[in-house]
Amino acid sequence: MAVSPESQPIIGEAPAFLEMLEHVSRAAPLSKPVLVVGERGTGKELVASRLHFLSERWEQHVVKVNCAALTESILESELFGHEAGAFTGAARTHIGHFERADGGTLILDELATISLRMQEKILRTIEYGEIQRVGGNETLRVDVRIVGSTNADLQALALDGRFRNDLLDRLAFDVITVPPLRERVEDILPLAHAFAINMASELRWSLFPGFSARATSALLRHDWPGNVRELKFAVERSVYRARSAEKPIVDIVFDAFDSPYKMAAPPGAETRPTPRRRKAPLLPTDLRQRLIDTEVDLIEAALEKARFNQRMAADLLGLSYHQFRGKLRKFDIRGKPGPA
Repeated sequence: MAVSPESQPIIGEAPAFLEMLEHVSRAAPLSKPVLVVGERGTGKELVASRLHFLSERWEQHVVKVNCAALTESILESELFGHEAGAFTGAARTHIGHFERADGGTLILDELATISLRMQEKILRTIEYGEIQRVGGNETLRVDVRIVGSTNADLQALALDGRFRNDLLDRLAFDVITVPPLRERVEDILPLAHAFAINMASELRWSLFPGFSARATSALLRHDWPGNVRELKFAVERSVYRARSAEKPIVDIVFDAFDSPYKMAAPPGAETRPTPRRRKAPLLPTDLRQRLIDTEVDLIEAALEKARFNQRMAADLLGLSYHQFRGKLRKFDIRGKPGPA
């Protein structure tokens, strides 16, 4: 599968994200293997593609393979190709992805799912730059840069014997970690607006009316365990379900299955973890002081999560900027980090 650099622009200005992009720029010019790791939905495929398009190989083919979607035998045939008659149904010679990517880049997604036997063949290709098609005897030279991506802990898999240490050593010439969205709070709203504008265009709206304060606060408060992918789907779903193209989006639809008519879980099925009972506070207590302490803790937590961007912290708490500033003055809270 060829990957287009223009298919999805990379959006982000958070320090952790910019640091990662700088890492990509340093690694891109080399022909060494690189691992791109990160949680699901963080955009590892975009980062892997960027490594290719910033390299001297950018005019050559970039081929992406989802290793988890293929059985071992099919993956072997897809990667290395096969000769006519190599197996039942092989009526003609098939050119594999290593040959197709010759001179360019091969992106192996879901790398951790590859069998140990296939790992050995890939290792040999990395070490010697040679392949043999399935059912063939001819050794073919290939010049391919390999970029692997995964959300699995390859070091733990190697210790457990499920991933070859020697292959991991070769692939991990450099490892680029894509930060999760919760570490990129500054990027949530720019990404949400980009996704919303694209969805509005798909719906043939003349323009995107924006997000209400309530929707903005909901976007910033959510933890986004599914990262950028979850944000994209939630925003697109919310724009699609909006009743009017003239008014700002009010509700963010996080759960597509949420409904007042949602079917009850079957008896005995556990739908969500049982919430822990809160420990009863010691009484008597000073209720007013406890409320003040709680409010101060929330304000300080919002400031820290927003990296002391006061407007963003206000949105996290559902307050206007002026209300938030008033709270800072009231409780004498520093609105910016103190000296290290």
